[in-house]
Amino acid sequence: MSTPSTEPRVPAGSSAASGGPGGAAARGALQGLAALVTGGASGIGRATALLFAREGAAVTLVDRDDEGCRAAAQAIAAQGGKAIAVTADVTRDADCAGALDGALRAFGRLDILFNNAGIIRRASLVDTAEEDWDRVMEVNVKPIYLLSRRAIPLMARAGGGVILNTASNWGLVGGPRAAAYCASKGAVVLLTKAMAIDHGAEGIRVNCLCPGDTDTPMLRSEARQLGEPLERFLAESAQNPLRRVATPDDVAQAALYLASPASSFVTGTALVVDGGFVAG
Repeated sequence: MSTPSTEPRVPAGSSAASGGPGGAAARGALQGLAALVTGGASGIGRATALLFAREGAAVTLVDRDDEGCRAAAQAIAAQGGKAIAVTADVTRDADCAGALDGALRAFGRLDILFNNAGIIRRASLVDTAEEDWDRVMEVNVKPIYLLSRRAIPLMARAGGGVILNTASNWGLVGGPRAAAYCASKGAVVLLTKAMAIDHGAEGIRVNCLCPGDTDTPMLRSEARQLGEPLERFLAESAQNPLRRVATPDDVAQAALYLASPASSFVTGTALVVDGGFVAG
């Protein structure tokens, strides 16, 4: 990934043509709202950002991958939506502050925060190096704290909002050779519930997604880490009741539900999107 700037920047030319906060898209479930999506350059983040934009939201994409982030913003513009790309390292407080400032400068509001950035290191506890443990916790948990503590006062002053965190089904049941990842995603689940309890009275709903194996660059990196042929690894990943790996769009649809008014009485929940893997 690209080296993050110390002050996140909003690249010129990444916004779509005017047409209100949601751009030219037809009126949808998120019309008139503004969302910030981390990990927006690829995978679940990119798919969700594009879907949010199609549903009328103005989207701020945040990622360390400058090229991928710009490309996602341009894809939103091409479909008639409105987006900006912010290159940032969300493990750094200054970058998080800059990303939120960029979103507010561009769209004047923040209604939805999707804390989605994440990494995985495939190793058992005894085989996990200290620096790998620290890095997984730093990327998977810390940005939720850094961004949410800044976003919550903004949302509270505006009368409410939605925070959505990406956890994992392995944050609920655990998994093999992924000790740090499972610990980090378990932390995300309980942090989500704590935030929901603390901030519901301010009109802020907080939920998390618990995806199973999803065909993203991160899933493919697991095959490399484990030294397994990709085809075999993907076949093993499809061993759930629905007998397939999720697509990023599968997870994006669940994210849309939790971000939209359709889930107005849903908070503190962990929505599992894994083809029935944890059902037994």
